[in-house]
Amino acid sequence: MTELENLNVAGHEILITPEKLKERLPVTSAAAASVVRAREAVNAVLGGEDRRLLAIVGPCSIHDPSAALEYGERLAALARRVDETMLIVMRAYFEKPRSTVGWKGLVNDPYLNDTFRVADGLTIARQLLIDLAELGLPLSTEALNAITPQYLQDLIAWSAIGARTSESQTHREMASGLSSAVGFKNGTDGSLDAAVNAMHSVAEPHRFLGINPSGQVAVIETRGNANAHIVLRGGAGGPNYDAGSIAACERKMEKAGLKPVIMVDCSHANSNKNPATQPAVARSIVKQILRGNRSIVGIMLESHLHEGRQRIPDRLEDLRYGVSITDGCIDWSTTESLLLEIAEALRPTVLSGAA
Repeated sequence: MTELENLNVAGHEILITPEKLKERLPVTSAAAASVVRAREAVNAVLGGEDRRLLAIVGPCSIHDPSAALEYGERLAALARRVDETMLIVMRAYFEKPRSTVGWKGLVNDPYLNDTFRVADGLTIARQLLIDLAELGLPLSTEALNAITPQYLQDLIAWSAIGARTSESQTHREMASGLSSAVGFKNGTDGSLDAAVNAMHSVAEPHRFLGINPSGQVAVIETRGNANAHIVLRGGAGGPNYDAGSIAACERKMEKAGLKPVIMVDCSHANSNKNPATQPAVARSIVKQILRGNRSIVGIMLESHLHEGRQRIPDRLEDLRYGVSITDGCIDWSTTESLLLEIAEALRPTVLSGAA
């Protein structure tokens, strides 16, 4: 017989089902209460009922659970200090899209050595999310693989669909069924069309192939996600966080029949990939809010315990603790002082309800 399929497939590994992983690592009552509060708060900010600034803050990606938990403990304490004027959500990104090749994130390669122990990665990621949620910290992630949310989404308050996948039908369908709010990034070329179209798509019900909690292939039927918005991250043409770009985005969304709800990613092309520029971008956004802008609801910051980034060394024991291995980040001291500054600047506006 002539072989007709799996010609380029080297093997299959059967994974634990979402149902079994959740039985092994159940959500605690404290974590569940934290997730419910976080989702309600995020949705209130996106809907305009809560005038606080939504801040998605944390490592570009998590590769060291110990460092991530230390970061989360610091961020949870800071979140309580600024709670009146800001809603802080920690980035807990476990999957990384790659333009070519490279480390694909903790879920795919938790040991940073190309062994791709995905079952271990899912277990490590879920346990970390539970530990972080028990701190009372709202959590966010990038929904990249269409199957992963079955394992982790019950602990997430806000999800991102990245610039490379906002145009993907698969990701729009998946996002329509996510239990969290979702932000669609503009395209890598800077265009808004993919994200705007995605917001229309994700609000509608969909039917698509996926897996159910028992790991069986199933037709997934969704209700649609009402809590979607756009995330401006700049593009090939440069940054798009200035007042002119914000106004152009507002017009584009209004023309499409959408309420302008905008978050600004202070990293990526908006910072020209220089993490030290992120605070300047954030301050520019705050100035626009103070001048009366009502469509900007949030910012994103890539931040870690220590600044910069590092390559994965040949000897993993040479990894520097608390330093990103993907995009460069600002350090904790810069993060803390910046968020305290923003919270204080926004206090009169937020508390008066006159944003």
